[in-house]
Amino acid sequence: MHNKNMENIWRRNSLIKNFFKCGAAGWCLEILFTSAESIVTRDWRLMGKTSLLMFPIYGLGALLGPVGNVIDRWLEDGIPQMKRADFSERLVRHGMIDMVLIFGAEYFFGSWLQRAGICPWDYSGRPTNVNGLIRLDFAPLWFFTGLLFERISLWETRAGRR
Repeated sequence: MHNKNMENIWRRNSLIKNFFKCGAAGWCLEILFTSAESIVTRDWRLMGKTSLLMFPIYGLGALLGPVGNVIDRWLEDGIPQMKRADFSERLVRHGMIDMVLIFGAEYFFGSWLQRAGICPWDYSGRPTNVNGLIRLDFAPLWFFTGLLFERISLWETRAGRR
């Protein structure tokens, strides 16, 4: 019983650490991305911006790895060929899963924040927007961001079990 309690404490602490790491990484990525956008407008100050509201949203990236692992087990139980997937196939699968989950979270939290009148983003003028809340052309960005968040979380998991 004691070992089970310790394992639960370790998992909770690991998830909390990963939440903060993903939140900080998301902020940094957003600042880099928004400052790079200023190149298009020829604003050579390269000012990036984000919102405090984004930290917990990015922090939820800590859940991508665990959710992806649950989906892996579900797929492997239902489709035996999935068990034979090599590293690159799993990487693509997780990137796609992460991308869909991030789009879903962005839409959900964007709707919620929009109703509260505090949504920090509005993609309404963009050609690939959906209700001003998500941009479908961000799919590659979310694919790789999800894999980055999984990797950040994996480092903590590996370090914690040594």
